[in-house]
Amino acid sequence: MTRLPSRSTLPRNLAVIMDGNGRWAKTRGLSRMEGHRHGVEATRRLVETVAQAGIPWLTLFCFSSENWSRPSDEVSGLFELMRRGLHGEVPELLRNRVRVRVIGKRTGIPADLVAMLASVEKRSVHNDGLSLVLALNYGGRAEIVQAAKKWQEAIARGDEVPEDLDEERFRQFLLAPDIPDPDLLIRTGGEHRLSNFMLWQLAYTEMVFTDCLWPDFRESHLQAALDAYAARERRFGGLGHTTTTQAKEG
Repeated sequence: MTRLPSRSTLPRNLAVIMDGNGRWAKTRGLSRMEGHRHGVEATRRLVETVAQAGIPWLTLFCFSSENWSRPSDEVSGLFELMRRGLHGEVPELLRNRVRVRVIGKRTGIPADLVAMLASVEKRSVHNDGLSLVLALNYGGRAEIVQAAKKWQEAIARGDEVPEDLDEERFRQFLLAPDIPDPDLLIRTGGEHRLSNFMLWQLAYTEMVFTDCLWPDFRESHLQAALDAYAARERRFGGLGHTTTTQAKEG
């Protein structure tokens, strides 16, 4: 990137809802799958740029639990794009010390793709570069319900006491409690909603919505979002004693 906010004002975890592939394709008279293919290119560019910028975590909403309602040929096409992406990009990710994490339910996802994801997670577990989190077959409400069930099971085993429950304790039952909450969420495609994405973790996240459709997302759009984030005052429910995002948690 040609210009960046100072490291102290970069988000620790950048989350992105990558929206608009289908509409991008429709305006060009192309198939939805062609839009998704161009979306993969935008994702590749983003991962490279974020790694170069020094942002430690990047969390991408790749496939939601609601996406199963799409036509079956589109769903299978999306999984095929994921296979090709993993096959083509994993060597580069490993060379660049990127650690890959996957959150979401593995059930329903083709077994060979699950195996590929598990393999790259294992192979990259000790990498110390960008941590790339892929939310796949993921839903925020389902994650909270699953955490509540796990907590209930822990009580039944005698490992937990109901009176001890607080927000931090409950967090330990989420899918990946060690992943920091996103500091900044970017959603492309002109929509202004969370679409069931990381509902617990986004409680105090700054949000930037852009009309840019995902395949058109470029470094300049990321730069604009980072600039907007750097200029904001993060009070976390308090009065705020600083003027920028230098007011970090902690």
